[in-house]
Amino acid sequence: MDFHPRPEGGEPTPWAFPAPERSTLPNGLTVLRCHRPGQQVVAVDVNLPAPLDAEPEGLDGVATLMARALTEGTDKHDAEEFAAELERFGATLDTHADHPGLRVSLEVPVSRLTKALGLLADALRAPAFPDSEVERLVRNRLDEIPHELASPARRAAMELSKELFPAGSRMSRPRLGTAQTVERIDGPAVRAFYERHVRPSTATAVVVGDLTGVDLDKALAGTLGAWEGSAAEPLPMPPITADDTGRVVIVDRPGAVQTQLLLGRIGADRHDRVWPAQVLGTYCLGGTLTSRLDRVLREEKGYTYGVRSFGQVLRSEPGGNGAAVLAISGSVATDVTGPALGDLWQVLRTLAAEGLTDAERDVAVQNLVGVAPLKYETAAAVADTLADQVEQHLPDDFQAQMYARLAATGTVEATAAVVSAFPVDRLVTILVGDASQIAQPVRELGIGEVTVVTGG
Repeated sequence: MDFHPRPEGGEPTPWAFPAPERSTLPNGLTVLRCHRPGQQVVAVDVNLPAPLDAEPEGLDGVATLMARALTEGTDKHDAEEFAAELERFGATLDTHADHPGLRVSLEVPVSRLTKALGLLADALRAPAFPDSEVERLVRNRLDEIPHELASPARRAAMELSKELFPAGSRMSRPRLGTAQTVERIDGPAVRAFYERHVRPSTATAVVVGDLTGVDLDKALAGTLGAWEGSAAEPLPMPPITADDTGRVVIVDRPGAVQTQLLLGRIGADRHDRVWPAQVLGTYCLGGTLTSRLDRVLREEKGYTYGVRSFGQVLRSEPGGNGAAVLAISGSVATDVTGPALGDLWQVLRTLAAEGLTDAERDVAVQNLVGVAPLKYETAAAVADTLADQVEQHLPDDFQAQMYARLAATGTVEATAAVVSAFPVDRLVTILVGDASQIAQPVRELGIGEVTVVTGG
């Protein structure tokens, strides 16, 4: 019997995060293009520097509603026609508002790129913002809020922001607004925010995909290049200040069978030289199923399905005006909340006393660096990362250099960074659960003053 020859693995090829080409259109729009052979679905991300800090007082959420309303009709198509045109071209168009600004993301087969760019340009150039559609979006947003408040994880995140940041800071309040602020938003408010902050001279478009045979300059010239707007300087951002004095806040949920844990503080952003070591050390602490937190709280004690530590950039700017939230998150059964928190604190104390092991560091490097080629297989993943770099004022080769810096980071450096990131006396602990059952065991741990608030 003859068998087909067994396939053999080929020689591994070097990989690096792709470098984009940078240019500027006559209307001032910055363009980053990245040719990715084989990626027949092209991703286009447009960054608009319209930060949440720019929202008028009392209108938290107007940036989000303006972003959502961009796809609800233009001067050429009403909302239904615009959606039908996107579907006809096999395209998707999503929007998102966050503290640094707005993101508009398009994905489309390369064969229909020019036509889809025309729709994207229309949405940015001449959105209709009809009052009826804005009112519908407001109602939809108001319907979302009770569901967010009912989610323990979302409720914990809201409480952590409220605790960390000063009351007057936009970062202390929900990113998408509250019921009280959203219900005040109308068509004129949305149009005013758009006119004040959306223009090509401050925007950046990232285009990633297989551009073989595509005259991208011509496609852009007739679409995003035809977008007109006045010149403007980027808005100055207020400094980020936070109070991470060690303390515990319990958001009371009577009868809850689980407690949601969220421990956090403010730390270094991507402009800080410690960032690679902080990423590596944080991954060793709680980045995967083999991390220290999971090994103790999940595998040894059976308290949880998983606990994760992570760093989430809020705003990243050169000159020390940025910050990231460093956090530990998970959930445990109500009756083991005290013991689980005690063991979590013991993991942090042991880490500070003994440090990471070389084996932990090696596994983390393999997981973070080794899987990078898979992480960036799609054009959308590459475009999203390049857009993040633009949004955070980072150089175009930042991600490529990041992997080299991770691989070069030693165990001692990673230990120092993670211990500094999660000091046991500088963590704000949020617990969403049944205060009548968890308050006393938590007080007995002595990890900070305990305050109970209603779960609303």
